[in-house]
Amino acid sequence: MILIQTWRFVILILAGFSLSLGLFMSYSLKLPPIVIIIVLIVALLAIVLVYGRDRWQSATDKLRVKMTNGQQPIQPKNYDPKEIVDLPEPVQRYFKTVLQDGQALISKVELSQTGQFHMNETEHKWHKFTATQLVVTKRLGFDWNAKIQMFPFINVFVHDTYLLGEGDLQASILGLFAVAKMHNTPQLNQGELLRFLAEAIWYPTSLLPSQGVVWESINQHSSRATLTDGKTTASVVFQFDAEGLITSMRAEARCHSVVGDKLVFMPWVGNFREYATHNGMRIPLEGEVGWEHLEGLRLYFIGKTTKINYEFAS
Repeated sequence: MILIQTWRFVILILAGFSLSLGLFMSYSLKLPPIVIIIVLIVALLAIVLVYGRDRWQSATDKLRVKMTNGQQPIQPKNYDPKEIVDLPEPVQRYFKTVLQDGQALISKVELSQTGQFHMNETEHKWHKFTATQLVVTKRLGFDWNAKIQMFPFINVFVHDTYLLGEGDLQASILGLFAVAKMHNTPQLNQGELLRFLAEAIWYPTSLLPSQGVVWESINQHSSRATLTDGKTTASVVFQFDAEGLITSMRAEARCHSVVGDKLVFMPWVGNFREYATHNGMRIPLEGEVGWEHLEGLRLYFIGKTTKINYEFAS
């Protein structure tokens, strides 16, 4: 609160300075009024952009400190191949392919992404985005902090978060004007836990049975993973290739929208590719996610992981 009040004071000072500067330029340099107006607008816009960005970043920092402070010890600390011997055959192939014997279990992940985001399914326009994501694996949670470019100099900031069993979704134009806000509903909580489970391909030790994931056989190329966190349970079906790598995922029903007073659930689908080795683990670097409509898949996310750093159980 003190930081926000300080920023408001600074904005008033800078606005007054800009106005004084404009008047000075008008009288001393005899510039046309339209030039002065443009200068003032640009100066004030720059101030608003910086204020909104810094305000959003301050909230992000506080959120991530809370997430990190909620971390708990991980057991076991290392992967033992003995724990996968009773799993479905494609799941065994997966762990044998992506993990090394004795692999330390992941406790925290920080990654960066770039890509394109579809804001509205009724339109065909894609928007560029950049994002950072923090993941903690126990107590499990994540925060996806994205900046989506709507127009030149106009960005929508998004938090998609699962923290201490509660989902949270916020979107704000310039970091100042909220356009979406949801928090801690059963449907949102399940949707965010689904996301954690589906994205565990980036932190694959979290898919081990010792970390609470229950695997169910479907056929030689697919298996269902189920994870429970408190009162919330999520299930995802993963598809595996001949090598054992996960190529896609599908959740039968994730909350898509609200129409009137009814919740609309739809199948949620993702595809993964471009595997690379990081810290001895094989993870995909590119992926796409969308909703499965009757007429076919409609993507809303196409992204690439450009940077990823791990911390491990110690």
